[in-house]
Amino acid sequence: MLAGVFEGEGKLSIKEVLEPKVTKPSDVLLKVELAGICGTDIHILEVPPGHPATPGAILGHEYVGVVVDKGTDVNTLDIGDRVVVDPNLTCGVCRYCRRGLPNMCENFTTLGIYLNGGFAPYNVAPAKALYKISKDVPLERAVLAEPLSCVVNAMRKLNLQVGDNVVLIGAGPMGLLFLLMIKAQGAGKVMVIEPVPFRSKMARDLGADIVLNPKEINIKEAVMDLTELGADIVIDAVGNQFTTALDLTKRGGTILLFGMNENALPQIKQIIIPRYELKILGSYISWFSFPQTVSILESGNVPVEKLVTHKLPLEKLYEGIELMKRGEGIKILINPQE
Repeated sequence: MLAGVFEGEGKLSIKEVLEPKVTKPSDVLLKVELAGICGTDIHILEVPPGHPATPGAILGHEYVGVVVDKGTDVNTLDIGDRVVVDPNLTCGVCRYCRRGLPNMCENFTTLGIYLNGGFAPYNVAPAKALYKISKDVPLERAVLAEPLSCVVNAMRKLNLQVGDNVVLIGAGPMGLLFLLMIKAQGAGKVMVIEPVPFRSKMARDLGADIVLNPKEINIKEAVMDLTELGADIVIDAVGNQFTTALDLTKRGGTILLFGMNENALPQIKQIIIPRYELKILGSYISWFSFPQTVSILESGNVPVEKLVTHKLPLEKLYEGIELMKRGEGIKILINPQE
């Protein structure tokens, strides 16, 4: 079969590989229906790489598929079931797993980064990573389960109250998922900071009350004019905007650091945090949030499929990655069956 294989620093190949088979009693063979390109995939292919990956691994950690075979120990799924995939595989026995913090697992690995993932027609995954989802859910919605599960985890930490004014920094795929969830939970004014016109328009279309371009206006003055005191909640979905968030949050407000950038080393005036009783939160991947995410996707109340801008066959995977790099797409989906 054809697959999108990471070949080492900066190199992705579409090449023939052997079709996988079930070899372990707990494994499931999936026919991959759609897979999404993630910002992490872009970072993996940077030179030098912004995220590690295993050379020779098939990329793609956001995917949905149908069960076509299963090991003898799998009794939670049947042939023909549609499933979404939690790609982060935890050990279950390390010091953090035993404390109920599997997203902090000391030994976890990831399908589509360190192990073979969804940029291929077929994939083998352990049954514990799979969650059944109704076939009535459009594939373009179901395929966004993994990124949405990360946002659901973060939203539980935020404890957003109805009417809270929110500043969202960054209108990339994750930022826009936050926007949809924030609106669904009854936020007050939602202000999005985004300099890229394509993404700015998407944010407005998805319900942002105002989109602010930091290249054109003084963001702090604009937010103060709109809120008087500053935002109740500021979310950095970019990964290098901590100092900006400190400027925009009201006294007693909350900052959520969600985006990740290993090169971000901001200098901050630390006294602001205790003096104004700011709450600083971090959130990483999902944390027992897949069941809730599946319920959200099945309800249809959060139309995440509106983020999809392109659907491409596997042969055009690299084209989709280039679109992401240029900021000309939001969620780009790959159909490995084409």
